[in-house]
Amino acid sequence: MQNTLKYQSQIVAKPYFIAAIGLFVGQIIFGLIMGLQYVWGDFLFPEIPFNVARMVHTNLLIVWLLFGFMGAAYYMVPEESQRELHSPKLAIALFWIFLIAGALTIVGYLAVPYATLAQITGNEFLPTMGREFLEQPTITKIGIVIVCLGFLYNLAMTVLPGRKTVVNVVLLTGLVGLAVFFLFSFYNPANLVKDKYFWWWVVHLWVEGVWELIMGAILAYVLIKTTGIDREVVDKWLYIIIAMSFITGIIGTGHHYFWIGTPDYWQPLGSIFSALEPIPFFMMTLLAFGAVGKRKRDHPNKATVLWAMGTGVMAFLGAGVWGFLHTLSPVNFYTHGTQITAAHGHMAFYGAYVMIVITIISYAMPFLRGQGNAMNHRAQFTEMWSFWLMTISMVFITLFLTGAGILQVWLQRFEDGLPFMVVQDKIAAFYWLREAAGVVFMIGLIVYIISFFIKGDQKKAAQT
Repeated sequence: MQNTLKYQSQIVAKPYFIAAIGLFVGQIIFGLIMGLQYVWGDFLFPEIPFNVARMVHTNLLIVWLLFGFMGAAYYMVPEESQRELHSPKLAIALFWIFLIAGALTIVGYLAVPYATLAQITGNEFLPTMGREFLEQPTITKIGIVIVCLGFLYNLAMTVLPGRKTVVNVVLLTGLVGLAVFFLFSFYNPANLVKDKYFWWWVVHLWVEGVWELIMGAILAYVLIKTTGIDREVVDKWLYIIIAMSFITGIIGTGHHYFWIGTPDYWQPLGSIFSALEPIPFFMMTLLAFGAVGKRKRDHPNKATVLWAMGTGVMAFLGAGVWGFLHTLSPVNFYTHGTQITAAHGHMAFYGAYVMIVITIISYAMPFLRGQGNAMNHRAQFTEMWSFWLMTISMVFITLFLTGAGILQVWLQRFEDGLPFMVVQDKIAAFYWLREAAGVVFMIGLIVYIISFFIKGDQKKAAQT
């Protein structure tokens, strides 16, 4: 089994992965700050108001996942294309542009009022700010577009002259879709219904559309490498999974159109196709467990295999099961905008995207660090502990938020019709439990980082 990088240009993935993990830490820190502010409203006020902490938390999530996707592409594409990356220098230049732009944006959120940030970044010339998840200044959005164009150019010039594989094609299709749908963040109509309608073309069609292609391609690549399963088998599964993702995900956008002033036909369309959205995630779970169960090789990187299997399970639970719980319009009438939505969002993002990025990092970093095809046994044991700490704590975060959401629906929207803040006081115990679980998650993330610095018998791990 190959124990070194096959193509030297794959090394450009390393800074992307390091930045992703660093930004991940920042995201969780601000998540813990927000969690405390739910029950201790004056915590870090006025230095970090809740709305600022929330912007930083969600923006860091998006940015670090994008760093992870880009690093994954730079690692996978040369090997799948059987040629060096078109321009490693361009990849490094785009890394620094993206990192500096992202860092300055976060500093802007924290250093000045949001209205002032909009004014000093020229938002009046092309108004794009002020919308959830898309709070980035217009100048930052333009920078993201430039980075995406350079990134896609670099990949296309690598893939087109090289070997064409289903993994590469699906990955590139997902990344192109990511860039195209982000352009709708520049469309900010005055009509509120139109604004929300097209806002979901970025937010929903990213996470429940093109990002699923990226996830599927990365999972397929890792399973091929770690289990030795025939590529033709994985390709067939990948085609079916992607087809189901498109069919359910695109029309499934309708579950966001129930209550924003859109036509009535979105009620049945959104309900029916959203109810089918768990299918591709369940198929990913079957693919992962099937590949591991029928593996032709016993790969020494046990931690990567664990992350890959966990991705399928947690994505199905978070995006599939918890999404289905409140996706039918008669149910969503009561649950939209409650903590049930937050429960779904946390487990879905963790299972579908956080875990797949960690999966590819777990597989690639030993090669990128010259350690062979796996870290030493002590490091892997530590990394697997981090898997269980983060995953179990995320399950409890989801359960506590679900409990809070059920009680919130009952008290606020169904039985007593109590005021919002009165209900928040009554469900505060769930918020404290969620915060405790969040602390455990942070400990798990720290343990994961520590695993990279544990030394041991590397040669033995590579030959196991």
